[in-house]
Amino acid sequence: MPYTREQVEEMEILLLFNLASTQEGIKVHKTAGREAMAATERLYNKGLITLVDGGYLTNIGFRAAEHAQALRTILS
Repeated sequence: MPYTREQVEEMEILLLFNLASTQEGIKVHKTAGREAMAATERLYNKGLITLVDGGYLTNIGFRAAEHAQALRTILS
């Protein structure tokens, strides 16, 4: 089964996080685009990030970001 457009957008947001520092979050500004804002909100609703507009990764969000970033590395 292929990834949905929404899943790809969510993975793109997860790729923005710096996994080397749990104290470094992100902020998705309104100028980022409707898709990025919606993806960030979905990640928040799924409990992967702490704020509706970004914030920090939760424990499960950190694991999800690790997997997303590992997949990007493998496919590169």
